[in-house]
Amino acid sequence: MSEQYKKAGVDIEAGYEAVEQMKSHVKRTRRPEVLGGLGGFGAGFDLSQLNMKQPVLVSGTDGVGTKLKLAIDHDRHDTIGIDAVAMCVNDILTTGAEPLYFLDYIAVEKVVPETVADIVKGVSDGCVQAGCALIGGETAEMGSMYGPGEYDLAGFAVGAVEKPDYIDGARVKAGDVIIGLPSSGVHSNGYSLVRKIIADNNIDVEADLEGEKLIDRLLEPTRIYVREVRGLMEKVDIKAMSHITGGGFVENLPRAVPEGLGIEISTGEIKVPAVINWLIEQGGISKDEAYNVFNMGIGFVVIVDAADADTALSALRDAGEAAVKIGEVTGKAGIEIHD
Repeated sequence: MSEQYKKAGVDIEAGYEAVEQMKSHVKRTRRPEVLGGLGGFGAGFDLSQLNMKQPVLVSGTDGVGTKLKLAIDHDRHDTIGIDAVAMCVNDILTTGAEPLYFLDYIAVEKVVPETVADIVKGVSDGCVQAGCALIGGETAEMGSMYGPGEYDLAGFAVGAVEKPDYIDGARVKAGDVIIGLPSSGVHSNGYSLVRKIIADNNIDVEADLEGEKLIDRLLEPTRIYVREVRGLMEKVDIKAMSHITGGGFVENLPRAVPEGLGIEISTGEIKVPAVINWLIEQGGISKDEAYNVFNMGIGFVVIVDAADADTALSALRDAGEAAVKIGEVTGKAGIEIHD
């Protein structure tokens, strides 16, 4: 052990212990294509085992924003890793890619092995949900960069799709139908506003909100849509997809359609989660702003031909999804949202 290094803010022994505690979590995400084990300088993944003819690799990276502050402030670290995985794999899923592997980056003020293991448990839970392997990561102890107990978390996902099946939205046309898959709550965006609402109104997050603690609703993990959407891909020709993240409907839906086309959304069938309605009320947020900040109850969107809409809805509902038609593609650029 380096006593001088420890005095400088880096505890090597704590780092070793953190690795030992996370090993079991990493192991349960393993896929047969993974080469090597935890602790190597690099991790290998044998693409030949996928039996793809023209594999296209799709990558994505993201974090979970200031939702971390709520997790840190309330000592709740075991689900925030699910959010990190979800933010990455849902993004690459929009191309039709199957998530293959994930790497995490955890930067901490001080390595507390139990906390790091809790974070990695969440990451591994997310990887299991997405069907991808957690093949590596980095835990960096940087006491001079973070305040007591603080950390940051980010991730990187790689998936693959056959080149002819790559989804880029180019075939979308006016009249195509937009189908929404429900969110689990706030997901991982808008938390700077969430935290401001809590602070401005001096709200006790341990208070009850319709039978559940507010903090539990606020830290509900982001949904991972991989299994549901890839199952739908086997039944219906999906033309485009959108992950409803930062910027809500307003910024994310237009990204799914070609230039010159637009989006018309009817909110009548959308069930807005209680926690989002509560935030809108407490924050005095207008409808326009709400749809530009929050997911409003829809975490992921697929766009299909009008002739395939009923089949898609039936397939999703048969799979347990409360999917709803939320709109159509129009010939006028922009987005229109109405009741």
